[in-house]
Amino acid sequence: MKIAYDFHIHTAASPCGDEYMSPNNIINMAKLNGLQAIAITDHNTCANCEVIMKLGKENNLLVIPGMEIECLEEFHCIALFPDINTAKQIEQYVQAHMPNMKNRIDIFGHQSIMNEEDEVVGEIERLLLTASGISAEALFEQVRNVGGVIYPAHIDRNSYSIISNLGFIPDELKIGTIEISKSASLQMYKTKYENITIIQSSDAHYLQDISEEGNVIEAQSVCVADIFKSIDDYYKRHI
Repeated sequence: MKIAYDFHIHTAASPCGDEYMSPNNIINMAKLNGLQAIAITDHNTCANCEVIMKLGKENNLLVIPGMEIECLEEFHCIALFPDINTAKQIEQYVQAHMPNMKNRIDIFGHQSIMNEEDEVVGEIERLLLTASGISAEALFEQVRNVGGVIYPAHIDRNSYSIISNLGFIPDELKIGTIEISKSASLQMYKTKYENITIIQSSDAHYLQDISEEGNVIEAQSVCVADIFKSIDDYYKRHI
């Protein structure tokens, strides 16, 4: 079946995320746009994933817990997890390898934790917009070991992408999936990377940026396991 998706959405927990990127607003916009599956991928945290997953279940929308993680090589990766517990496990691992810098709200913005009523119930004090001290190879291994899927984010961009930083995709990472930006040419990247699955997501920091139903994947059902098998060849071979 065809599944309309957006696997790169930020909430107000990301310092660069708009304050209106609240749990209910995200669910409602995703439903309005005809999406069937989304992933919440804040910078180096999964703090708002659980509440949005609950709201998604109530609204017949699959919400996959995830994170956008910056590795030691300073490029961003999208990590998607089979459940909230494994997401929290990797969150602890990542944050244990991040510099203990306090967020400057006046410079970077709030990092808000929200509840089911879209109320702010907490503030993440550690600055999330930093690179971890984890190498890409170690990060890919850790995420895969807990049954997650991981791939380089927005490889078409001139900053924080694996291509802009390294110039190539290392074989040792065993990458079978890459992400391109919403505005990139899907056909061009399909031609360039014939044997790699290409995910095109919004990297939404504002509600109006969340993808519409144009991007679809083929999967047996709208569940995490089937979606992971569809988008990641490594997962399909090893899980």
